[in-house]
Amino acid sequence: MGKRKFSSETKTKAVLEVLREERQLGEVAAAYGVSPNQLRNWRKEFLEKAARVFDESKREQELRQKEREMDQERDALYRTIGQVTFERDFLKKKGREIWGDEFLDDFPGKS
Repeated sequence: MGKRKFSSETKTKAVLEVLREERQLGEVAAAYGVSPNQLRNWRKEFLEKAARVFDESKREQELRQKEREMDQERDALYRTIGQVTFERDFLKKKGREIWGDEFLDDFPGKS
């Protein structure tokens, strides 16, 4: 028989029951079908990583701030591209008015 896998939710529930001390570790282990040693290992890992929960929140906030900054930079770039496109189209139109259609032969991005 292969190794059984437990979801993170199941492990968390079991560990929280142990930490609440409403039942003995052996009773909780039996209820979840794991050995007491396995449950001790889960508890140890849970407690070692508990502080990361608050670090993750801070990282998530920093990531959201970076995303907002990138969105602003992208929007500024789109505005610049729009302005350049407008100016190019204006120059094409004025060039045709002044020099005729042969003006476009030398103009970058002909059409």
